[in-house]
Amino acid sequence: MNKKTYVIAIFILLFDQISKSLIEIYFKLNESFVIVKDFFNITVAHNTGGAWSILNNHSYLFIIFSVIALIVLIRFMFQFKNNLRNNIAFACTVAGIMSNLADRLFLGYVRDFLDFTILGYDYPIFNIADIAIVVGVLLLIVAILKGEDKKYGNSK
Repeated sequence: MNKKTYVIAIFILLFDQISKSLIEIYFKLNESFVIVKDFFNITVAHNTGGAWSILNNHSYLFIIFSVIALIVLIRFMFQFKNNLRNNIAFACTVAGIMSNLADRLFLGYVRDFLDFTILGYDYPIFNIADIAIVVGVLLLIVAILKGEDKKYGNSK
């Protein structure tokens, strides 16, 4: 990967941390502000588990998983073909994991605030880092399907 990967990752990490901090400055815990009625709210939540509060109050497990995931990602980052999509994929994934890991290490929970209801289903509240992780993983899946998980040529 190249310098752009690191710049993108730092930008995402800072954007997530700043957005979380601003939300906590202007809103109280569990406060909800309607942006688009019956679709999108800003709702402040502290999550000590994973998505859907899975393994709630087990932050230490997510700290361990995050560190392992970062080690694996950094190892594989240099094996993938060096192109813009893959650089963005690794930047998003690493930055998202690092930002949520920082929350867990320094606060004991992840700060979430994006609250969507789609087709009557109220999705778990999430944050920018979560979006970055999902986008990054999807882009990595595309890279693997295209055979770009080997630096030199197709793996097919």
